[in-house]
Amino acid sequence: MTIEAVKTLINIRSFKRVPLKAWLIGLIVLLLLSGSVVGVRLFYDVNLGALSSNPKSVIVAIPSGASVSQIGQILKSKGLIRSSWVFDWYVHSTGAGGNLEAGTFALSPSDSISQIVAIIASGHVAEGTVTILPGKTIAQIKVALINAGFTPTAVTSALNPANYKNLSVISYLPAGVSTLEGLLYPDTFDKTSTTQPSQIISESLSEMGNHLTPALKASYKAEGLSVYQAITLASIIQQEVSKPSDMSQVAQVFLTRLHRGAPLGSDVTANYGSIIANQAPSLSYNSPYNTLINTGIPPTPIGSVSQNALIAVANPAPTNWLYFVTGDNGTTYFETTIQQHNADTANYCHKLCALP
Repeated sequence: MTIEAVKTLINIRSFKRVPLKAWLIGLIVLLLLSGSVVGVRLFYDVNLGALSSNPKSVIVAIPSGASVSQIGQILKSKGLIRSSWVFDWYVHSTGAGGNLEAGTFALSPSDSISQIVAIIASGHVAEGTVTILPGKTIAQIKVALINAGFTPTAVTSALNPANYKNLSVISYLPAGVSTLEGLLYPDTFDKTSTTQPSQIISESLSEMGNHLTPALKASYKAEGLSVYQAITLASIIQQEVSKPSDMSQVAQVFLTRLHRGAPLGSDVTANYGSIIANQAPSLSYNSPYNTLINTGIPPTPIGSVSQNALIAVANPAPTNWLYFVTGDNGTTYFETTIQQHNADTANYCHKLCALP
């Protein structure tokens, strides 16, 4: 409440004629009213955000003829939003109510209300494109395919590695591994009314095979890595940093640690391990993927990889860093000592380094 607003609502000139107690009560009421407005707005903003950072998908069926209020209640019951009332308020205030479609959608508690509304409003298109983005997990790619109009059953079947034994990239899978995690090359693929999800998966796998050139594979071998280990390392780099120059330096850090028998020390692997175990994202959850605890390379990749990440593993920077942290400003800071690294973290990484 500004001084000008208080002056408008209270006649300052008559202050001497008003009992002190009455004046104070009036001022307190005004401040409470002002605080109530701020509190309501804060409540609204908080409940618009994602419920959690867990990207696990939830299949939701929106029946034909469902009202906005009913849709909000369905989303709340599925553990996707905090408040059905805020969902209802947001939809009506933005005029999106008439755009919501009936159908089956893959949603996530890591989606904000605005993102959930956008997905439901998009409906299921018969034609167009499907995009696999770098750094996305199989679970997130599954969501994208379902939201592109494919049925959950068809998508689940299409993600079975046994369907693609004729493709060269499948030969890189170690014995006992039955996931396509990390092997789907990120790109945009055409989709028509007759396209099957298996066709898109096949195209993506073929692209990955084409990008794993003989030169890259020779460089991986020189580093003491199998092709699958190199893809796994590239998937970690992909989620740690986005700039190609940073990727090559992060590759150097990880390869140096690997050759010294030291843990990779990557937060993103720890979070991945907890999420696939149906736990909340955690840096302390002890899984084979937690490179803060365990040495070596995780058993599988943790997401899709770009060409830049694949190249970074084959061509690490000629540096001698042992630590790095990406600050809230997007700059990655590299250091040779843990003391310098801790100082960088304290100075530059507050939001990004906060525990989930």
